[in-house]
Amino acid sequence: MARSIDWTLYASFREVMRQGSLSAAARALGLTQPTLGRHVAALEAGLGAVLFTRSPQGLIPTSAALELLPRVEEMHAAAQAAARAISGEPGGERGVVRLTASEIIGGVVLPPILATFREQHPGVIIELALTNRNEDLLRRDADIAVRMIRPRQAALVARRIGAVPIGLYAHRRYAEAHGLPHTVEQLADHPLIGFDRDDSAGQALANDGIKIARETFAFRSDSDLAQLAALRAGFGIGGCQRGIAATDRDLLPVLPQIVRFDLEMWLAMHEDQRTVSRVQMVFRHLTESLRAYIRQ
Repeated sequence: MARSIDWTLYASFREVMRQGSLSAAARALGLTQPTLGRHVAALEAGLGAVLFTRSPQGLIPTSAALELLPRVEEMHAAAQAAARAISGEPGGERGVVRLTASEIIGGVVLPPILATFREQHPGVIIELALTNRNEDLLRRDADIAVRMIRPRQAALVARRIGAVPIGLYAHRRYAEAHGLPHTVEQLADHPLIGFDRDDSAGQALANDGIKIARETFAFRSDSDLAQLAALRAGFGIGGCQRGIAATDRDLLPVLPQIVRFDLEMWLAMHEDQRTVSRVQMVFRHLTESLRAYIRQ
């Protein structure tokens, strides 16, 4: 990649790739569409490669654009990591710490934990990225990751939090209207909530000896938050972490002695972050709080 090319051009290219059009990218960056068009044209001229072809359906990335994007994402992640690194102070009580977690952990479990941390350390800014994709800590997409599988990369510091118990639940409203099953076979008489196109959950269940197919579910979504919302709305029966269900008296356990499985929870950070005080503070707080959560 030519070093003489302005980073702004790469940033505009990245946003066009993310948004899929010049107009959407311009809105996201607070620029005009003609400006974005000039940025893309200047980048193409600097690289000597065509990055997009125009069609009635909009911009179509070329093979050169697809090859370039991972490099630009690395540059973006490095720039964000550098900004976080210089945001702090020697005492460690100020600065930015970026976390990444799954939808359900980041959207439901972490907010009260982080609120407690904020009361103790008001100078630390928290960034939280919710994704079920494992963000790359080696590429510095985040400082700390909460993961439901064991991290394997050698340069990471990983700490096992424990096993998160998951069972079947139904909302009280649903139970009062339709009753609850007393055997596994009776589950077939109830609408079940589960995954859609992402069968990683099904594969995880299969590893524990529980075989279940997409067609089993009456409500299908690859969003854990959507599944939880459907469960709370009384749609039917679905899986839920015991710690989350414990905070909602209207979520009733279904076949608790028969259907239950565990997911491991891990905290991970890049080994270089061990010397960053504010990252260490967040890491310790998460360790203690998440262990308390899974003991509920």
